[in-house]
Order: sequence, then C-alpha cells, then structure tokens
Amino acid sequence: MEFIDRFDELGRLDRALAVPGSFVAVWGRRRVGKSRLLLEWVRRRNGLYLVAEPSAPAVQRRYLAQAVADRFPGFAGVEYPDWRSFLDRLAAAATRTDWPGPVVIDELPYLTSADPGLPGALQNWLDRPGARPCLAACGSSRRMMRGAVLDAGAPLYGRATEAFGLRPLRPGFLCEAFGSAGPRELVSLYALWGGMPRYWELAEPFGIDLDEAVDALALDPAGPLHGEPDRLLQAETPPAGALRPLLDVIGAGAARVSEIGSRLGRPASSLSAPLRALEEMDLVRREVPFGSNPRSGKRSLYRLGDPFLRLWFRAVAPHRALLATAPRETRLACWRRHRTGLEAFAWEELCRMAVPMLHRGGSALGALGPWEAAQRYWRGGEAEFDIVARSTDGRRLLVGEAKWDAAGGAPAPEAVARLPGADKLEVVRARFAPEAGAAPNPAGRVRAVDAAAVLAALR
Repeated sequence: MEFIDRFDELGRLDRALAVPGSFVAVWGRRRVGKSRLLLEWVRRRNGLYLVAEPSAPAVQRRYLAQAVADRFPGFAGVEYPDWRSFLDRLAAAATRTDWPGPVVIDELPYLTSADPGLPGALQNWLDRPGARPCLAACGSSRRMMRGAVLDAGAPLYGRATEAFGLRPLRPGFLCEAFGSAGPRELVSLYALWGGMPRYWELAEPFGIDLDEAVDALALDPAGPLHGEPDRLLQAETPPAGALRPLLDVIGAGAARVSEIGSRLGRPASSLSAPLRALEEMDLVRREVPFGSNPRSGKRSLYRLGDPFLRLWFRAVAPHRALLATAPRETRLACWRRHRTGLEAFAWEELCRMAVPMLHRGGSALGALGPWEAAQRYWRGGEAEFDIVARSTDGRRLLVGEAKWDAAGGAPAPEAVARLPGADKLEVVRARFAPEAGAAPNPAGRVRAVDAAAVLAALR
C-alpha cells in the first residue's frame, strides 16, 4: 500500500529538522503507522533509520553501530562501553560530514527497558553545547515513553522540539486504499479496520470482499490478526496482559463501571487505574453525555476505541474454540451475526467525528457552523440523541440522528426541547444517513447529511 496522508505529521517533523540538534518524540499504539511515517521521513530527508532490539545494552549498541556504519563507514569497528560514547561519536561523525540528520531510533522503550540510564545519557547529550544531528525517538509503549519524555520528572521532559502521539489515519482516506468502494462500502470497511494503516494494508488485496477479508485475516486461526489484542497488550512495556479481562467485558457490551466490575467480580472502585491505562493505550474510550462535566465519572460509559477490536471481541473472542475447527461458512456466521450492529455503530461514530469539519465542505449543515465536537446525549428515561453539538459562536445547537438503515427520521422537536440549553439557542435538526435524500425533509426543516459528505469532511 502506498504512503497515505500524514501531511501534518511530516510537516511537524520537517519543522523540527530545521532546528539544529533538535529532539523529536513520537509515540502511538502498535499498528498505527509510526515506523512507516518515520521511514517515509527518512527517505525524503536522507536520514538514518535505526531499530532497537530487546537485548542487552552492549548487544543493542553493537546492532545500532552496524546500522550507523551504512552511512559512516568504520562506525562499527569499535566497541562502545556506554551510550555516551556511542552518542558522542555519532555527533562527531555527523558534524564532520555536515549532516543535519535525522537519526531515527525506533522502539526506544527496548533500550530504556534494558538500560534505565539511557534517558539520562540522552539528556546530557542534548544539553551539552556543540553540534549534533536531529534525533527522533519513537515507541509503541506510551507508558514507557511517558516515563522517559513526557512526565514532568522525566529526564527528557521539555527537551523535545516536537512531541506527539500518532493517531489513526483519517477515515476519508480509505478511498485511496480501496478505490473501487462507494461511500457506504467505505463506512463498512471502516467498521472493520478503523484507521489503522497496517489493517488497511492487509485488507487492501481483498478490496470490497468483506467476507473474504474478515475470514482470512481475523476469523481463521491462521490469520495474521486472529490473536491481535493479545499482541497489542504484550507490546506494552511492561506487558499489559493483565488488562485483557477488561477488554473482554467491555467488548461484550459492559459500558458502566459498575457493570464492568460486576462482570469481573471486582469492586468498581478498583477499576480506575486499569481503565485509565487502557485509555492511555488508545484501546478504550470514555464517553460522557452532552452537557455533563467531563471530569465527573458518574454517567461515563466505556467503549472499545478501535473498530477492529469491536469486531474481534464480538466475532472472535467468544468463539475461539469453534473457530479452531469450523469451516469457512461457520466462521463467517460468527461475524455476520454482528455485522449490521458494528456498521451502525461505526457510522454513528464517523458522523460525530465529521461534525467539527463539515464547514470545510459545501453542505448546508456545515454552512451553519463551524461546530464544536459532537457528543451523544442520554439521561435516565429521556430521549437519546446520537449527535449533539453547539456552534462555535454559541448561537446554535445541532441535534442529529445517525441512521444506518432507511428506517427512522430526524429528532422529534418536542424531545429536542428538553435538551440542556435548547430553549436559549437556535436548534438545527439533522439526519445522517449513508444515502442522500433517504428521509423526508418538509420545508427544509431537517438537514440531510450522507456518507459522501461525512467522508469528505474526514480528510
């Protein structure tokens, strides 16, 4: 698959490279495309890409020295007793050839795990006067990266010219990997693979044949994604396998802390730390209703934050024994049972994601914005709404429903009137449906948004 998007991230990396001797930190969960981004940057800027291995520090330095020797012959001809000697000679070689970098060290947590003194050595190297190349470090373990770079007490805190977490690809770019798919089919693809570049790359050869892709990649025990969640947890440093039960119960539908605790047989008060860890790993997302204090956890719901994980914990996790011996048609039945629900959930999610970007297109709803981030609304026995957002000028309130099938209309005016603040704002009602014109729109009182407009906004 060709390199897609990442214009903003490449711009940030280039700005850092323009600062002599700068330091860049990049983190993100496994499969999100960190290595591909940094390899593309290295290719464009004549950089040097190094990959750390989970080994002893002396062996790690030997491996890295051999990679550096491809640019600076003779670099691997000596042994480096510590990281300071390695870094000093790297700086001297770059200065001698007037080379600004970048030097990319992928999977920094492997190095810091083997030698906790490395962040301190990097700190001293960056703080000392003198010329050195631009250095970029990245890692899949956000916890380890935070301990080395992000926390206020971390050795490298405040030294990064650029420091950012890599997010999934924007869904609007799915069309570049699956060019034959229409807007509705692209939503279905998002419901399977989310915005993870590696998943797109694996699924690309199957095109829009979703049955074949899901079976070959996830349902079949020999598929490369059949054991994916466990690999994601093991990629953390230290491994986070103990958090797997929370993913199981959330993936099975438990959303409130009390319900999660009940299914696990644990008090709800003991779940704050593990749920926060899963949020930091971008595996779980906490959702609060529109109008609620985001700091309050009383009405919070927890959802799996990645579409593929939602698929996996519905169609794979409960059926591992069956899938081990079942024929293809039986395996597919496990997925087809949940397909519509997964697609409807993904469509609703995409609609909320698109709302703050709709003003960039030509839609009538976007012209009434820009809109703030959209949220769901629920409260007791009152009506629930899929999409609620205020305009950035504070004059309007958007209330919308996301309908994956043809049934259902826009939010009822009498129900909308009970929303917090609705009596003081101009209410704009909207219906989000994959196909345009699927809902009646008397006198233009309901704005219609289709999948093409949603995906166009998410580019």
